[in-house]
Amino acid sequence: MKLVMAVVQDQDSNRLSQALIEENLRATKLASTGSFLKAGNTTFLIGVEDFQVNRVLEIIKENCQSREQLAAPVSPVGGNANSYIPNPVEVKVGGATVFVLPIEQFHHF
Repeated sequence: MKLVMAVVQDQDSNRLSQALIEENLRATKLASTGSFLKAGNTTFLIGVEDFQVNRVLEIIKENCQSREQLAAPVSPVGGNANSYIPNPVEVKVGGATVFVLPIEQFHHF
């Protein structure tokens, strides 16, 4: 038994949720916030049998693609102003950060 925990950008959340439903996989969605861009994320908790892990990873990969985006700089608060860049910068966003954890027991009531 495994717990697949996937942190995805909000923009990919609905597409991933629908793909999991189509595969008859249950997931719990949690709202989360990334620390780098301070942008909204969705964290999916998916409990599956060991043999289902690769299929879940495929679904996540198919539905959560990374892309380039301009990010407005965050001004330093109490930090060093010398490293502050006032222009927007292009950063890679999207994709998914996925953790696969062993689970001793899983109950669905």
